[in-house]
Amino acid sequence: MRIAFFVNSIESEEPGFTTTSLAMAALARGHDVCYIAPGDFVLRPDDSLMVRATAVPAAKYKDPQAFHDAFQSKDARIDTIDVSEVDVIFLRNDPSLDSDDRPWAAHIGAMFGRLASERGSIVVNDPSGLSLAQNKLYFQDFPKTVRPETLISKSIEEIRAFIADHRKGVVIKPLQGSGGRHVFKIATPDDTNLNQIFEAVSGEGYLIAQGYLPEAKAGDIRFFMMNGKPLVRDGVYAAFRRVPAKGDLRSNMHAAGTAEAVKITGDILAVAEMVRPKLIEDGMFLVGLDIVGGKILEINVFTPGGLPDIGRMHKIDFSEEIIEALEKKCTIQKAYAGSLSNRALATL
Repeated sequence: MRIAFFVNSIESEEPGFTTTSLAMAALARGHDVCYIAPGDFVLRPDDSLMVRATAVPAAKYKDPQAFHDAFQSKDARIDTIDVSEVDVIFLRNDPSLDSDDRPWAAHIGAMFGRLASERGSIVVNDPSGLSLAQNKLYFQDFPKTVRPETLISKSIEEIRAFIADHRKGVVIKPLQGSGGRHVFKIATPDDTNLNQIFEAVSGEGYLIAQGYLPEAKAGDIRFFMMNGKPLVRDGVYAAFRRVPAKGDLRSNMHAAGTAEAVKITGDILAVAEMVRPKLIEDGMFLVGLDIVGGKILEINVFTPGGLPDIGRMHKIDFSEEIIEALEKKCTIQKAYAGSLSNRALATL
């Protein structure tokens, strides 16, 4: 199997990323691995779709840093290949990171991913499904019972009124964004910082205001789902608690949050079951749910991270489980001679 990981840029990849863990697991299982970025596609006049792929040398790497150094070196081999020679394209870019400086690049993965799926590659998550999830508005399509009460607006008057109705406070964040950037908690509509926060965040577009969940003080639970089901290996769930740094509202790992082991309860599994049908409908192969107190704060369908942290806690390589699932999809695709849609394959 040849698997290509689509990322924001080769240079911005890091050894501790979940993508690194997935790529190393694929290599360990004997697969060809390469990386591609937004500027690497070519659609030729004969309608062939080519991709400029940075190959990862087949080797046994002692650690993620050695792997990272190998494919980021100046000697890394770059080949232009027909996308039909790529069995799986794993879309692992974060559109929000490109939305300001490179808006042309933000949704290239979904755009060209759709073309690649039409030419025989299995593309996960399904690019048509990802096109529906280009911002946090996608979250509103899930059952109301698993969502905090939410307002989406650019009107400060609407936001003040929403805050006034929520005595426990409100969390405000941009409709598009990730990594905990521009996330604020407002206690009352008379908060002296509200105007400044509104100006800072609304410059990025629409705002989301969500009723604050007091349980969030202890952090949120990142819970992985694969093929619409909880990701489990050897009886252990791929999940962990993300604990905010002292004095910080955000639990994101990029915002100095820390990882702790967490017990998965029936209530958490019930929340996951509630969102399962739509994840399957949209072809979401691998997602990360951010859960607090029986509610989901976000559904990360582009670059859910944290697998290396979970692996270290439990000494279990969940990345291997994910690569095994992709191998099965390739087998199914061949058995059905290409008659299954990419969206169906994505969650089988």
